[in-house]
Amino acid sequence: MLKLFYTLFLLFFFTNNSFEQITVGLIQHDAGTLDDGYVLFAPIGSTTTFLIDKCGEQVKTWPSTYKPGQSCYILADGTLLRAGNTNNSTFNSGGKGGIIEKINWDGTVSWNYMISDTSQCQHHDIKALPNGNVLAIVWESKTFAEAISKGRNPALTTTTVWSEKIIEIQPIGLSGGVIVWEWHLWDHLVQDFDNTKSNFGTISSNPELINVNYSASSNATNGKDWIHLNSIDYNASLDQILVSSHSFDEVWIIDHSTTTAQAAGNVGGNSGRGGDLLYRWGNPQAYDNGNVADQKLFGQHNANWIESNLPHQNEIMIFNNGNGRTGGNYSTIEIINTPVDGFNYSANLPYSPSSTSWIYNANNENNFYAQNISGAQQLSNGNVIFCSGPNGIFTEIDSLGNPLWTYVNPVSSTGIISQSSTPAQNQAFRCSFYSGSYAGFANHVLTPIGIIENSNSNTLICAENLGISENVVNENSVQVYPNPANQILNIELENDTTFLSQIEIIDYLGRTIYKNTELIKEKSFAINISEYPIGIYFVLLKSRDNWISKKVVFE
Repeated sequence: MLKLFYTLFLLFFFTNNSFEQITVGLIQHDAGTLDDGYVLFAPIGSTTTFLIDKCGEQVKTWPSTYKPGQSCYILADGTLLRAGNTNNSTFNSGGKGGIIEKINWDGTVSWNYMISDTSQCQHHDIKALPNGNVLAIVWESKTFAEAISKGRNPALTTTTVWSEKIIEIQPIGLSGGVIVWEWHLWDHLVQDFDNTKSNFGTISSNPELINVNYSASSNATNGKDWIHLNSIDYNASLDQILVSSHSFDEVWIIDHSTTTAQAAGNVGGNSGRGGDLLYRWGNPQAYDNGNVADQKLFGQHNANWIESNLPHQNEIMIFNNGNGRTGGNYSTIEIINTPVDGFNYSANLPYSPSSTSWIYNANNENNFYAQNISGAQQLSNGNVIFCSGPNGIFTEIDSLGNPLWTYVNPVSSTGIISQSSTPAQNQAFRCSFYSGSYAGFANHVLTPIGIIENSNSNTLICAENLGISENVVNENSVQVYPNPANQILNIELENDTTFLSQIEIIDYLGRTIYKNTELIKEKSFAINISEYPIGIYFVLLKSRDNWISKKVVFE
């Protein structure tokens, strides 16, 4: 399998008989192997949300007053559901938001709901429910005294501690709503530090509860944001909620079929277990049922149920960032098949499965590493699209992990990145794929309106060979063979009136490894390629009138 190197994005396209280095926008497009549709993303440094096609052209944008806070979705009615960053100064941590907006197709805000003050702040992710309500992850501040009352070790407690809650908001009017259901993590704590407290217990015997002293720290920066939930998803058939805890290196499932009162206890709902954890996976150390060798997740993001009728349907996909991974930092995308029976999960500890159903980049630390943010989504044809968030790279791979499509976010915190410039500050929390037949696009025309990035080109080249246009007057006038080649690469011109002035060979990293400009009136060439590594290369042939490019495999 060809490695996909995330440290460079260097390929070429052609304009006015010259070419410039492609560093942003469309990098790779393998026609015929992609799940055709559109990609939605909200650059962290921008107030605009973008929808592009697989050729990297804009088909729709939504303006906002706020930078993302952080996720966004297109709903079935065509509106954009988006969290915004209100710059809450109390909850000053990564992923902060504070406001939820619905933005119409014409760009007008049809609804917003503020969750941002000194006691609480929405952050990271939101999720629309089938009934039109919205789930939101919310930090809620607890005092030092409140933490100690729950058995928190004072030596590991900051002035304030941020707990987590999940609220379900029923939108009302243009800027209002009613909280119709809520779950508070603070109601489901256990600890073995202070036996005078009511929640004192054996951690290993209470995996349905959260150890108030696990991941605790007196560090002012990390100690407050003790749980750091960073994604939320909903399974309608189970009526359950899936969240990801970055600090615990775990994903958790809770019952949503409860009332709010039941969610505060351990009885009720379809599961009969109230608001206790139904399932957790990724780090058995968090509930004293394993050691470091048993840890599976490392600072993960975007835990999501795979939709029905897709490969691995109803299993859970996780972007495992790999931050602090045993053996070195590298990222993987993993799918787990949870042991669910009805509305409950196997009680065997530690929670299974012991291995994943599918994994991308298994134990290959040289492939890619996204330290934070990021996400992945399975597509209908079995492909997977994922966002390497810190460097704003979106990639579609097939089920074997082969890269098929690559796009680099061209929007930074300072504006649009010019082509050939080195991308910087172009982070994206996540990207999401929508098929062309998605209900939200009904009654709307999705017309490409050009690329986002600044470039000298008039149109974005969308071709099978990683963005290089085979701009040839007569394609059959040039033969490059054999393909694959392993010793000698032959080039022959069949048109008596055509001459070459330059030949270049460019490797997959965008580097010129061969160049010849002494070609006047030659009609055939034999190039020794035996010293070049195995991989994909591009042969660039310049005639008087244009450039010709050919993709060749060296083996």
